[in-house]
Amino acid sequence: MIDWDRLNELRDEIGEDDLAEVVVIFLDEADEVIGRLASGQSTNLESDLHFLKGSALNLGLSDLAGLCQDGEKRAAAGDNASVDLARVASLYEASKRSFLGALARGSAA
Repeated sequence: MIDWDRLNELRDEIGEDDLAEVVVIFLDEADEVIGRLASGQSTNLESDLHFLKGSALNLGLSDLAGLCQDGEKRAAAGDNASVDLARVASLYEASKRSFLGALARGSAA
């Protein structure tokens, strides 16, 4: 679910303090996007999924990034109805819990 090598690489690049700031910003913005998607308030599904994909990739949330990439492609093809937004939201929440739990334990391997 989480690419810890990527997260550790990011930590090495920007430092522990900046990583914490990046995580907070990502979670705030991602929570907002997930809220829009879950409530049907997204005015640009492709763009919202693109944002989530890029942010997830940066933080090593590879499964979420892959699901968002698939949804982004479907939305770009005009097939919004086939994007499983409930699955995106569910995977985001599961990834977030796992991510935050491991960081709280200091166990980013």
